[in-house]
Amino acid sequence: MSLAQSVVVNGLRWLTSLICCIDASQISRVPERGPLIIVTNHINMLEIPVVYTRLQPRHVTGYVAAVRWEHGWSRWLLEVCQAIPLRRGEPDVKAIRRGLEMLQQGYQVIVMPEGTRSGHGRLQPAHPGVILLALHSGAPILPVAFYGHEDYLKNLKRLRRTDIVIAVGEPFRLESGGLKVTRQVRRDMLDQVMRQLAALLPEKNRGVYTNMKGIGVNYLKFET
Repeated sequence: MSLAQSVVVNGLRWLTSLICCIDASQISRVPERGPLIIVTNHINMLEIPVVYTRLQPRHVTGYVAAVRWEHGWSRWLLEVCQAIPLRRGEPDVKAIRRGLEMLQQGYQVIVMPEGTRSGHGRLQPAHPGVILLALHSGAPILPVAFYGHEDYLKNLKRLRRTDIVIAVGEPFRLESGGLKVTRQVRRDMLDQVMRQLAALLPEKNRGVYTNMKGIGVNYLKFET
């Protein structure tokens, strides 16, 4: 870890601990090394610094909206953290390739398939980029969910700390079972991945993935 990265990690860890009471006891379930795609929900700006700092000293990176590189201070911060810029609203082949490169180097790549913050904490429809990343890399997927911090801004104004829980699921890989990976197959895979993430959340936070009907073909192979 470089000096700049150490300063950023320690600073963000201190700041998030100051404004939040974080239950990160399950972080120990995240493998310490090896390529991994970490799939998370996205409620507000807290998840990124919370999970990034709590995963250290693992080699970790993640996707961040490309617009964040337009400002000098945020560009410096994201470059130090080796974040991957992602253009929203379009297939970003360059971002996928960069994610594959990082996985090949043994990094853990954080992906937020909802694509944007929900604010209310309920899961929104996901985008399929994570499926392309998993199929082309062969890397396992690990669902990691956050909840409890939907109203952190209100608490901050009242000088109250906010409880935030990090729940970690079981790692799995995607397998097509010999089927041609069509757009529908990718969509079914995505739904199954998101159902694993939803299962880690309280029912009120599962959003569009609440009580989804079972999908005929199971594409998930859990690690043993």
